[in-house]
Amino acid sequence: MATQKKLTIGLAVVVAIAAAGGYAAYDFWQRQQSTPTDIVLYGNIDIREADLAFNVAGRIDNMLVEEGDQVENGQLIATLEADIYQAEVAAAKARVGAQRAGLDRLLAGSRPEEIKGARADVRAIEAELEDARANLQRTEKLAKDNFASLQKRDEDRARVSSLKAQLNAAQQKLSLAIRGPRDEDIAEARAQIRADEAGLTLTQRRLDYSKLYAKDKATVKTRIVEPGAVVLAQTPVYTIALSDPVWVRTYVSEPDLGRIHPGMTAEVVTDSAPDRAYEGWVGFISPVAEFTPKTVETREVRTSLVYRLRVYVKNPDNGLRQGMPVTVHLKSEPDDGKASESASQ
Repeated sequence: MATQKKLTIGLAVVVAIAAAGGYAAYDFWQRQQSTPTDIVLYGNIDIREADLAFNVAGRIDNMLVEEGDQVENGQLIATLEADIYQAEVAAAKARVGAQRAGLDRLLAGSRPEEIKGARADVRAIEAELEDARANLQRTEKLAKDNFASLQKRDEDRARVSSLKAQLNAAQQKLSLAIRGPRDEDIAEARAQIRADEAGLTLTQRRLDYSKLYAKDKATVKTRIVEPGAVVLAQTPVYTIALSDPVWVRTYVSEPDLGRIHPGMTAEVVTDSAPDRAYEGWVGFISPVAEFTPKTVETREVRTSLVYRLRVYVKNPDNGLRQGMPVTVHLKSEPDDGKASESASQ
């Protein structure tokens, strides 16, 4: 009986030890499963391209850069023959100058000599009118006594009426000379100046558009035309590849989507330089699922739904080229809820 009791106790101890060992092994396996690992994706380099064109038509004068050249922001890269646009600017400047001179004349008013001449005209007509009235009085007296004809009397009356009208016009002219130009005339002259100045700005802008400048740091990909060619406005003359930004176009499967969030650290490696890792970060996660493109290889089958991902990359040595296949290593982070929250946003 004592022996059976000892055997039972020993068996219980063995079971307890086995259970403890099993729990420890299970706990170790669970911790291994929960340990985050890097997410490996495959994709291609994307570099933004731009077609550069003149905003005006003309004949190409100079093409200043070649394919493969590096250009900087603000660098002059091409010019048009500008003689036509220079002539337009000169004509517009002349129109503005003429209108300003006319406005100055209106603002200055009548010159003293003009006022003096208008007064002299009034006095001269007044003298003629006074003489004509005296002649009319004599003619009317003679006509009553039949010593003057009625025709003579009518002619003298017509002369008096004519001189009255001339005197009224001369007085109006004198009044205008004294008062100067009307406010409406000055306002009209100022409006015309503004219109001509706007025309000058437009022609100057056309002249400026005869020069083509690079707007960003880039590499010339294609030189499309040569000097002497006639191009229309908006006709591309260069195609450039921008130096920044550079990103990887890749795709992530739905099971890994919750582990990725914008700003997540990434390393990008090319096949040509596997020992050279480029720094990057997740910049965009598509909110819409799509079927895996044929050019993308993942662990999932081709019909799996994936989400497009954009991983921005620093490219200090310009070693990343358009379309280059690369491998992306996304650095997993401890699951503290932040990654899932960022991905859901």
